[in-house]
Amino acid sequence: MNSKLILPLTKLRITALGIFSCLMISNVNVVVAQNLTPVRVAYVPVATWLPAWVAKEKEIFKKNGLDVSLTPIQNLSLLPPTMGKQFDIAASTPPDLIKAAANGIDVVAITGGVVESSSHMSMQFVVKKNAGINSIKDLSGKTIATPTIGAIMHVATLTWLKKNGVDPNSIRAVEVPFPNMVDQLKGSKVDALELLQPFVGQILSQPDFMTLGDPLLAVDDPALFVMWIANGTWAKNNKETVAKWTQSINEAKEFIDKNGPETRSILGKYTNLPPAVTEKIPLPYYDSAIKPSQIEVWVKALRDLGTLNLPVDANKIVFKN
Repeated sequence: MNSKLILPLTKLRITALGIFSCLMISNVNVVVAQNLTPVRVAYVPVATWLPAWVAKEKEIFKKNGLDVSLTPIQNLSLLPPTMGKQFDIAASTPPDLIKAAANGIDVVAITGGVVESSSHMSMQFVVKKNAGINSIKDLSGKTIATPTIGAIMHVATLTWLKKNGVDPNSIRAVEVPFPNMVDQLKGSKVDALELLQPFVGQILSQPDFMTLGDPLLAVDDPALFVMWIANGTWAKNNKETVAKWTQSINEAKEFIDKNGPETRSILGKYTNLPPAVTEKIPLPYYDSAIKPSQIEVWVKALRDLGTLNLPVDANKIVFKN
């Protein structure tokens, strides 16, 4: 054989092998991507949804066969009707789930989120010191800032007022986004705030403010605060996906429990808060389990306030996988 041909032929073989290898790797990546189930998820950028962020950042979803896209929104109450349409899974609360189901929307709770208790509080009712509001009894006639009128935090506040002898109709509620609440209180445009972490930690670190307590605990202690929901038909047709979602949330909780610094770094990324704030925020108690009895206490709270008149069976709106 002509020695002049050996080198070019060898180079040709090497080049061909390289191209073949690249194609194989590319095909493997395509196969892996094709095996991932796409899941569209909506959340609110507050600490209650941290496990989903951790599962995304640490590729726990991907490991469990899910290609999860996360979309931030500001109003949870708008999400139930979007299930099975714009989103597959979404952040929600018991009152929003109950009201949606009562109005004929096919929606179910699939995975627990946060349980509020005396030892793990996410919500606080904040007022200014020296403003004449020293107890719940002083709230009659006052203006209260709430993220959403009729949503879980406001339902809890009204229940809290009623149980303490204050007429819920005696207060005035105005809707204010969490990031704007502190300025509203400082400017005396409102008298009190229904506030959630991480904003609670920020305002209570200042000497001019104090908390009157956690209204959620007036409903139950412990109380189911938030959970994940899906369209009921979608959940039935995608039981494996729901199981993988819940498994991923559980694994993310394990990571959170063992990796404080990295967890708080992820918290900062999704909330846009500086390390000085995220390092001090008390994290909620995350629990993926959910029982109908946890929903039923909220059905009772809504009925007691006169805001739920239609029948709702808690057993039918908690998905059993």
